[in-house]
Amino acid sequence: MSDNLLKQKNKLMNNVFVDTIKGIKRERPPVWFMRQAGRIIPDYLKLREKYSFHELMNTPELAAKVTLQPVHLLGVDAAILFSDILVIPEAMGMKLEFTDKGPRF
Repeated sequence: MSDNLLKQKNKLMNNVFVDTIKGIKRERPPVWFMRQAGRIIPDYLKLREKYSFHELMNTPELAAKVTLQPVHLLGVDAAILFSDILVIPEAMGMKLEFTDKGPRF
């Protein structure tokens, strides 16, 4: 494993969020960013100019990028995976369309 990958792994595995899950007391509680609030992040708004919400949600690389934006911008300890509860009915075969007025079946 390269030094850079090892450093990234150590940083990931030794952070406030992971330690708290393990029951290890830290100097503060973990902080993470609720994805919906990320809609104000300029980089997210730029992506939305280029991609639909559905594309962001269903393209793994884009979903990962959007998920990590608040982590990189704000330095929070964790992120909530970018998705939407409506992926469940879609996975069950219901046709879902995201319009300017919201989701439609």
